[in-house]
Amino acid sequence: MTRLATCACGQLRVTCQGEPATVALCHCLECQKRTGSTYGVAAFFSRADVEPQGEAREYSRIGGSGSPVVFHFCPNCGSSVYWEPARMPDLVAVAVGAFADPDFPAPFVAVHKQRRHGWVADI
Repeated sequence: MTRLATCACGQLRVTCQGEPATVALCHCLECQKRTGSTYGVAAFFSRADVEPQGEAREYSRIGGSGSPVVFHFCPNCGSSVYWEPARMPDLVAVAVGAFADPDFPAPFVAVHKQRRHGWVADI
């Protein structure tokens, strides 16, 4: 299976082959700020199965694990499309919303639940 994730303007694209290794929902404050929502949802694919296309800018920060994370976002529209967590060097995370696919597999793990907003359902 081939899936395509894009930024809002379509300039930055990521083609992903196969099924994600995992799909995770994150309640950390950093993901809340990155998405402008109450959580972020990421699909983790094998690095070999991810092909970025287009121009991207990078933003790096220390993740909740204490390891660096490099985010790739579109310089035109600002959408955060994919990121590379140093603690998982063989995987690339792709924003599930960037696939714009209501049939995308649901997350089966949630992390940083202590930051979950009380009105958000727990998984």
